[in-house]
Amino acid sequence: MLFLLIFIAALAGLAFALEWLLEQQGSVAVDWTGVTAFSLSIPQAGAVVAAAVVTSIIVFVIALALWRAPRRWRLGSKERRRSRGFEALSRGIIAVGAGDAAQARKAAKDAEKYLSDEPLTAFLRAQAAQLEGDRRKAEAAFHEMTLKPETRLLGLRGLHIEARRREDPEAAHHFARAAHEIAPLPWAGDAVLEHHATQRDWAKAREAIEENYNAKVIDYEEAQNLRAVVETALAMEGETLDPHTALGLAHMALKRRNYFVPAAAVAARILTRHGDLKKAQKLIETVWAASPHPDLAAVYLDALPGESNAQRLTRVAKLAALAPAASESRQILAQAALAARDFAKAREALAPLVADGEKPTAHTCLLMAEIEDAELGPSGPVREWLARGSRAPRDPAWVADGVVSRVWAPISPKTGKLDAFQWTTPPDTATQETGPSDIPAAFLTHREPIVLPAPGKV
Repeated sequence: MLFLLIFIAALAGLAFALEWLLEQQGSVAVDWTGVTAFSLSIPQAGAVVAAAVVTSIIVFVIALALWRAPRRWRLGSKERRRSRGFEALSRGIIAVGAGDAAQARKAAKDAEKYLSDEPLTAFLRAQAAQLEGDRRKAEAAFHEMTLKPETRLLGLRGLHIEARRREDPEAAHHFARAAHEIAPLPWAGDAVLEHHATQRDWAKAREAIEENYNAKVIDYEEAQNLRAVVETALAMEGETLDPHTALGLAHMALKRRNYFVPAAAVAARILTRHGDLKKAQKLIETVWAASPHPDLAAVYLDALPGESNAQRLTRVAKLAALAPAASESRQILAQAALAARDFAKAREALAPLVADGEKPTAHTCLLMAEIEDAELGPSGPVREWLARGSRAPRDPAWVADGVVSRVWAPISPKTGKLDAFQWTTPPDTATQETGPSDIPAAFLTHREPIVLPAPGKV
């Protein structure tokens, strides 16, 4: 509305000016070398001046447009090339995500044609080469990316991944360390730590943990857990050669990570070997109350030398009472009762695990078969329990990266990841099993199947 009022006012002013100009008397004469060339009235002179001004403006605009035309054409061409280049990048990234190697390769070539200096072009070229399995081209593209500050970290990570794929741990560590020195990235920090752990260089692994924690790559709880794992690994290495230091490391690991079974097992073994049986038993009982575990049961029984089966049953019953609802407590109690030929107590211990509606594990079924065989001899119930055991759910085990192990180790034997083993029920896809021969001797928790004296030796 305001604009309309201003426009009307301007038109009125222009009309008033034109009316004033038309009413003016007189003329304008152009004198050239003393000769009057022509004479114009005031309105005519105004019209000529206005026409000259308009013509000058038009000529100036046309001249300016012609002068700027080459630059505008170059800019337009460059913009069109950039547009085509980014369109090619978009097609290529989508093709990589869809797994279309041919389309990704074509898009990478188009992007290289239109956007050769764009950082994403080298990235797309590397992704397309990886999709095709051409590692040489992929590494060349990633190396090119390391030459530019804005893509250096991305290039280093790509080179790190390629080095791991070709199983070159030293090269992978080199690229991860280079990236870690530029910026505290989680993948680089984890890679550096894994390298030191795989090399069993626990001193450097400790330094890497501290670096990651100080750089806020890991939080306090994760740092404490990793420190406990490294200290347990050091204790396991030194429990024979330097038991005093190893015991201190194991206790330190337990302080960092409450009820950490591998550390407790190491400490209890050292105490047992040096005759501190009461301390070993007390330690196991403390940890058992919060985290019952077969590894602890094995060490606990080793700390009962020279006792009869009846005496062992009494001690094992005390241990089981600390975590009465745990299946591990009931299984170890049933084993001790079976060795003491107290079949009623053995059945009573396993009764909640085999009650109607329950799904007893393979180990529980095997124990029931042993009880039936020891009490009644070979019979139908023995075969029935053995058959149920073959179909029963698997018992918990140490699992890391799909590897199932009877023993704990500080790193995964498959990937080298620190603190990978977790005590859990193996998934159906985890079929590979490892034992003492598959893990370095220094990292064995020395847990073999629990063997009690033969029944009858009471």
